[in-house]
Order: sequence, then structure tokens, then C-alpha cells
Amino acid sequence: MSGAPLSSGSSKHRIGVSTAMLTDHTRFLLGINPAPGSGELSVIFCGEGDPVGGHKIGPAVHDYYLIHTVISGCGLFVAGGQTFECRAGDTFVIFPGELFSYEADRHDPWRYAWVAFTGTAAYGLLTRNGVTADRPVIRGAARRALPLLRRIRAVLERAESPQLADLESAGYLRVLLAAYGRAAAPRDERENLPVMERQIAQAVRLLSTNYAQPISIDRLSRSFGYHRTHFSTMFKRAVGLSPKQYLLKIRMERAASLLMTDLPVEQVASSVGFGDPLYFSKQFRRWSGMSPTDYRNRKRREDAGKA
Repeated sequence: MSGAPLSSGSSKHRIGVSTAMLTDHTRFLLGINPAPGSGELSVIFCGEGDPVGGHKIGPAVHDYYLIHTVISGCGLFVAGGQTFECRAGDTFVIFPGELFSYEADRHDPWRYAWVAFTGTAAYGLLTRNGVTADRPVIRGAARRALPLLRRIRAVLERAESPQLADLESAGYLRVLLAAYGRAAAPRDERENLPVMERQIAQAVRLLSTNYAQPISIDRLSRSFGYHRTHFSTMFKRAVGLSPKQYLLKIRMERAASLLMTDLPVEQVASSVGFGDPLYFSKQFRRWSGMSPTDYRNRKRREDAGKA
């Protein structure tokens, strides 16, 4: 296989490169992870090469993920009973346990870069972005992917510290998978929404994640180019609450969760964006019907009764 590294005793994936394989390439560059991890994501090896025309791998099965991005030329990739013609700019993904083969065109053989990896997060990172065993080819990701593939290889080639090399290469791999995801993911339905609806969705995300910060609804409205009154009207029409009401709801729900911890009420207040604990208590009472302390005590009694 073009992506197979020289044998590495530190890897559970015992893969070798034969002399014949090296002669099947006019250029063959390779970086091997000296200490691949077993967690969420870890690169095994990364390389780049120019196979000769007709060079073929498979049919075979791997126990790791292997991605090739075509730099130039063309070839055929076969997986899942489908045959894909891949040219410059295309990427094909081999999933663990899936039968595959690929072959360089005899007259215009492809050049490609590759990366092999494992990890518990790998499947989700690919499939959530539309890359599956049934849809293993990505079009148009090479411009962003190639610099990252070369960066990963460079990290593994120098590998001054095995543990740091594993950590750094995994970091670049995440960025690489994001680049593939941007190219592979179906067009976001939000792109077809009117501008105002997209802005409201963005405002909802901002309020939901930055509730602990001092947020000015007037400033938020102006950042989207609207007067506060108009933006609040449109926000309420879409969400059912005004921006101010929605922010208060998010803060109170988070406060209710924090009150189940041992944080003092004052710290709960500051954690959800209230600098004044008394004002927080007043708002929480209006929202829940009881003071923060009473709410905490009641919930703890209820939990104790369930135990």
C-alpha cells in the first residue's frame, strides 16, 4: 500500500514497506508516529508519493482510517461496491474493515499525499461532516488539505519527543478533518434562509454561550445593523421571546443547575452574569417562585427522597 510505513515496533499496526513497493514510486516521503496514542485521535503515519502508472493496491482491508488527497493525475478508487474516478483536488477515504482497492492511471498516474489514523473520535468526526463508507470521496479539499498533510508529515519526521509528536500531529489532524468536512458537508440549509433569520440564529448562539458576560441588547442589535426595537420584534417572532427574555431564561436555567452544586449563591450569581447577588436573587425568585436558597434546599430534599 502506498500509505504503509516502515515497520514500527511502537505501533500496534504492524505494517511494512517492501523494496518492491518503493520501486513502484518515483518519489516516496514518509513520516511515522513513534508513539501513537490510543485515545480520541492519533496519527499512525503520513506521507506523499508519486506511484508509477498502473500501480495498484488491494483488494484489501485495513484496521485504521487512511485518507489520500490527489495532487495531480488520476486513478480509480473502489470501495463499498462503488468505483470512483479521482483526479487532482479529490480525496478518498478508506474506513477500517471496509474492502477497497485503488489504482493509478496508466497514462496519467496520480500523485497523492496520505494520512493514516485511529481513535475513538475518528468515525464521528468524519461522518458528522458527510464522509461515510457509502460516500468516501471528497471533492475540492486539496488546497486546504495539502499544507496540513505536509505539516503532519514534517512533525513526524522530526519527532524530537515521541509524546509531543503524537499530540501535535493529532492537533493538525483535527484541523485537516475540519478542512475535509467543509468540502464534504452538504450545503447548510441556513444558507438558503433570509439574512435576518441567519442573524437571529447567530444571536441565539451568542446569547446561549456568552450569558455569563455583560451583554447589551442594544449593542447586539446594532452589531447586526438593526435598531433594537426592530431586532427585538423579529427575534421574538422567531424564538417566542425577546432577546432580553431569552437571555434571562438561559441565565436562570444555568443558575438552577449551579445551585445543585456547593457554590455559594454569590458565586452562582456571578457565574451567570449578575454582579449583584441581591438583584440575582430577586430575578431568580420571579423566575422560579422561590429564592435561590429555598430552591436549592427543596431540590436536595427531593433528591434525598429519591435515594
